[in-house]
Order: sequence, then C-alpha cells, then structure tokens
Amino acid sequence: MTPLSLGYSPCPNDTFIFCALTQGRIPDAPPCREVLEDIESLNTLALERKLDLTKISFHALAHLRDHYVLLRSGGALGRGCGPLVVSREPLSPERLKGKKIALPGRLTTAALLMRLFDPALDRLVYLPFDEIMPACERGDVDAGVIIHESRFTFAAYGLSQVIDLGAWWEEETGHPIPLGGILARRDLGRSMHERLDRSIRSSIEFAYAHPCEVRPYIRRYAQEMDETVMQQHIDLYVNEYSLQYGEDGEAAIHDLYARAEEAGIVPASGHSLYE
Repeated sequence: MTPLSLGYSPCPNDTFIFCALTQGRIPDAPPCREVLEDIESLNTLALERKLDLTKISFHALAHLRDHYVLLRSGGALGRGCGPLVVSREPLSPERLKGKKIALPGRLTTAALLMRLFDPALDRLVYLPFDEIMPACERGDVDAGVIIHESRFTFAAYGLSQVIDLGAWWEEETGHPIPLGGILARRDLGRSMHERLDRSIRSSIEFAYAHPCEVRPYIRRYAQEMDETVMQQHIDLYVNEYSLQYGEDGEAAIHDLYARAEEAGIVPASGHSLYE
C-alpha cells in the first residue's frame, strides 16, 4: 500500500500523538508518511487537497467539509488551553477596539475565536505564530493572539494577558474549547476512516505507555524548547479528548460551527462532519 500523507505540526503534542504511527510501531496501522508543517501551512495544504489526512484548525475544517471527514481521535480539545490575547501595555478587553491585533493565520481557530469574541475588531493582521510575541514586544502591533507553547513563555517578553479566549469560550458555552482535529479524505472510505481512528488511538496509548521511546522523536522537532515547557505542552494539549471526542467534545465542535455560521464567518455545509 502506498503510504498516506499525514500532516501535523512539529509541536510536542502532535509529535507525541503520531510518533508511534509514523515510525511503524502500530502493527495494524496503514503506512503513513509524515509531512511536518506549522498549522496555517497545513490548513493551506488541506485547502489545496494535497494531504490524505492532516491535523487541521477547526476553523479551516469549516471550509473543507466537502472533501474531508473529521476523525474522532487525535484532536486538540480541552479546558484551560485556549488562545491568549496579550499586549505590551496592560489593556482591558474593552480597549481592544481600534487596536492593531496580530493573529496566527486567517483560518486558525484562534482567529475564529477572536472574531466571535468581538466582531467589531477590524484592525487584524496575520503573522506566523512564532512572530507574534516579538511583534508585540517591539510595539509593531498593539496586541496579539498567541497559541502553542507561547502561553507558557509570554511573560518573558514582558507581555501582559488581556483575555483568555479559551476561558471566555468555556464561560460562554460550558463546552471545552475545540482547537484542532484530524481530517481524512472522504474518498478513502469509511473502513479506512475507522482503521485510521483505531491506529491514532493506539499511537497515543503507545506514547503514554512508552514515553522514553517517543521522547527522542519529540525532542528532534523541539530542539530549542525547554524540557519543562515541552512536557507542559504535551500535558495541556493531549488528554482524554485526544483519544476520542465523546459526547462533550462533539457538542463543543457543533456549537463552534453553529456560532460561526450564524455570524457569517464560515459557510454552511450539507455534509456530515464524520461521514
């Protein structure tokens, strides 16, 4: 079988999840060829239909439902793990109006949450996620929405938290925050989708059972990250929802799309998310 192209980021949560799968440690898994890119690049590759399966922002998935289905494992959902808005000068959320705000890509879930939080914000610029804190520190932008390990390091840049968009979402909806999921091409068929779901769950279980075996792979792609931050990243973004969304996680995903469609941010789709 020709290996499936599997896109995911070099962030520790993704390399933790997919190490065993891509390194041939899951006996019944289909062969997969890793494609490591930042999340906005993966969003773009999926829009161009260049990947068989991929990590994706839930925002981007709203534009991909005609050609991809959402798998029920491998995703990033949770509580206390949402994007943060930070600034060099202390700001209240109400004072964001009229400010220049950097977002980590047009189709990231962080960008969607910012627009849902306050549709009136109109000075939005887009930067790679790792350039946002330096831009805030320099004063190139008034505020920025940060993701990934930046939530652990923003204070080192002299930045202050304006609002936790994940906490806002949880208070507004009662749901965990859906950040990213794993998509597979619709034309792979239901049998392959189910096989991939099983394989991803097995890959996560392998990583939990054999942390020393997956750590060199994780470290290879996180060379500049402090060991403590690397583990914090895994602990925060890999959880029970990564194994399977369950009713709670699926309700959160559907609510996100209902709100985004009602706000006119994403298109409606006649396709089911999962089949």
